[in-house]
Amino acid sequence: MALKKDYEDIPGTFVFDADRGREGYQLNQFCISLRLQVNRDAFNADEGAYLDKYPMTADQRQAVIDRDWNRLLELGGNIYYTSKLAANDGINFQQLAGLMTGMGNEAYRAMMVAGGRSPEGNRYQSEWDDKEGDS
Repeated sequence: MALKKDYEDIPGTFVFDADRGREGYQLNQFCISLRLQVNRDAFNADEGAYLDKYPMTADQRQAVIDRDWNRLLELGGNIYYTSKLAANDGINFQQLAGLMTGMGNEAYRAMMVAGGRSPEGNRYQSEWDDKEGDS
C-alpha cells in the first residue's frame, strides 16, 4: 500500500516516482522498445499483436491504443518513454506537451518562451477545483 505523498496535490501533474515506476514497468518497456526501427515496424504493422508481448494492464493497453497521453502518465508511464510512442506517430516533444496541456503547439510554445506557467493558482489541486467551481 503506497503512502499519501504531498506532491500528489500538484494539479495536472503525475510525479514519476518508485510506485509509478513499478506500476508502469511493462508500459515503459513497450514504449522504450519503439526506439528500434524493427520494433516500430512490427508495432505499426499490427498494434494489437505487438502489444500482446507486454503484459500491461487493460487500462494501460487502452491508453496506448487511444494515445491518451495524460492517462499513460497517470498509469505509470515515464514521459521520456511515452514520447517514443508519440515520435512513432510523428509528434515531437513540443507538440506532445501542447496536446497534454490542451493548449496546442503554438500556445504552449508561446507560454514557454514567455517564461512558463505562473505558479500562482497552480500550486495545489484545490486551486484548480476552485476555478472549476467558479465556471
